[in-house]
Amino acid sequence: MSKNTPPLSNRPDNAAPNNRAFASSLFLLLAWLFIVMAVVVRAPRKDRVPYSQFIEQVESGQVAAASISSQQIVYTLKPLPDLAPVTADDAPIQRITVPLQNDAELPGILRSHNVEIEAVADSGIGRFFGLLLPLLLLWMIWASFSNRTQGGGLLSVGKSKARMYLEGSSCVNFDDVAGVDEAKAELQEIVDFLQHAQKYVSLGAKIPKGVLLVGPPGTGKTLLARAIAGEAGVPFFSISASEFIEMFVGVGASRVRDLFEQAKQQAPCIVFIDELDALGKSRASNNRFAGNDEREQTLNQLLAEMDGFVPNAGVILLAATNRPEVLDPALLRAGRFDRRIVVDRPDKKGREAILAIHAKDVHLAEDVALDKLAARTPGFAGADLANLVNEAALLAARRDHAAVTMADFNEASERILTGVERKSRVLNHVEKRTVAYHEAGHAIVGALMPGAGVVEKISIVPRGIAALGYTLQRPEGDRFLMVESEIRGQLVTLLGGRAAEEIVFNRLSTGASDDIQKATDLAERCITLYGMSPILGPIAVDRSQSPFLEGYAQPRRAISPHLSEAIDEEMITLVEEAHQMAVEILIRNQDVLEEIAQKLLEEETLEEKALKAFLDKVHSPATLSTWLNRDAETLPQPRIYSPEEPYRETAY
Repeated sequence: MSKNTPPLSNRPDNAAPNNRAFASSLFLLLAWLFIVMAVVVRAPRKDRVPYSQFIEQVESGQVAAASISSQQIVYTLKPLPDLAPVTADDAPIQRITVPLQNDAELPGILRSHNVEIEAVADSGIGRFFGLLLPLLLLWMIWASFSNRTQGGGLLSVGKSKARMYLEGSSCVNFDDVAGVDEAKAELQEIVDFLQHAQKYVSLGAKIPKGVLLVGPPGTGKTLLARAIAGEAGVPFFSISASEFIEMFVGVGASRVRDLFEQAKQQAPCIVFIDELDALGKSRASNNRFAGNDEREQTLNQLLAEMDGFVPNAGVILLAATNRPEVLDPALLRAGRFDRRIVVDRPDKKGREAILAIHAKDVHLAEDVALDKLAARTPGFAGADLANLVNEAALLAARRDHAAVTMADFNEASERILTGVERKSRVLNHVEKRTVAYHEAGHAIVGALMPGAGVVEKISIVPRGIAALGYTLQRPEGDRFLMVESEIRGQLVTLLGGRAAEEIVFNRLSTGASDDIQKATDLAERCITLYGMSPILGPIAVDRSQSPFLEGYAQPRRAISPHLSEAIDEEMITLVEEAHQMAVEILIRNQDVLEEIAQKLLEEETLEEKALKAFLDKVHSPATLSTWLNRDAETLPQPRIYSPEEPYRETAY
């Protein structure tokens, strides 16, 4: 069996296909008999007569028309004058006779008695195909409907669509997965149990019935499942959760039953359900008036199969989702999904390992340093890094390079982060100067902010949809939380471009709209989600967002108009203070702002080495540190209990 083309099977047994084939054959046979009977019943009546009688009737003028072939003569008689006219329901009776061989006088006799003559070719084969054509048409309709329902028509609409990978059929193993070492270790235990079950059974250990992989998109959850299929050495069933749901009521539950029946026949085995949130959403969020809908029936059947009255021995359920917060609690309890494995975005070491895997088939130049690429790509998932390597290879091929260089990787990362260079978009002189001072303001302010990293590049070349320029900062390392001073520093950096335009041109432009949008959103989260307001205190008005998907925020809690007004005032104060701080920094460093902007206008792009000479001359105002850290005198002072005062516990 070829290793590169995995065999897929929707049914491990042959009983159901044989039943479907028998039912299909029976249907076609009955349809064919119906057509034949219909043709025979509707055919006109034909009386067979001797040839001599036919000649006598012709000579007596009784024959109206004759259809002559080499095998037979079919003729009709003229109506008698004393009878009523023939109607459509009383068609004349046709008679049939067999002609003599080589009767040369017959045409002359027919013409002399004004008989309408029609020569007919042999119709045996034509009659056969005439009966066969409707049968073929019915077969084509049946086959088309069967294809639409994927193998078996109506008889298989409730059958599982899971694809089964046999041992050795997957070309992916754990060596092809990097950056998620903890998840690999957890899953290797599952593989080891399947291969050496006696070691665990002798100690009384039980393998988890279900393993749930959770993490952001692109981190390798499905790749890990494919690696398990290649490592486990047992049958592996793979299906997407959306394939259970159909327009027919009850089909989803039927497919779940059929899937687990197949899995039990192949036990021990692994069943993988991708994008589980499409099937396992919490039933509490459904419409209370539609509590028994198709999705809920399917979920109930899945719950019963995982841990119901009948045990499911030897079947391990593996699932993946990036929205664990929407799953039904009954699905996540112990006994169903016993183990939840987080497949998060990789750290610097993991990114370097992932880049090495994807770059092993790429011809790299000597100047390519994967550790530097890993350092400048924080937050990239495995899919993003694979795309980075591919984009760099495409750029190198476009430029006719013999190997992929570090410059190709740098350009590829900028294309992913900011978009493609749009050199065809030519800015006029005023726009170009505005963008140059705007980006120089970002660079100067960003160089002074804590935790912002090194300003690596600034450019005034338009990119992407709306970016007329950009400032690229390389973070100092992977960060998993931010302190308040760093959030305030981000606000100041975002408003640095707007402040530069005000100082130099004494007017405003639309170029800072995206910066203002981001600053407002960050200030709102700082107050309503992070609880960093000195006035409102540690309260969270907004509910937590999805841990793995950006933009999936829960609805805000019900708040009073007074609290809503206080939040707005705090947001305005925080953003305005950040704006004033950016203005103060740029006024103090106005000469550096002018130098960087003029250099940008000449060269359009400044790299890290050229920027360092300018940014080393930047001075920080004395008030910056006080504002970033919120002066201690302005904060509420905590109450300190005296030793004589007893500590009072509160009972809940």
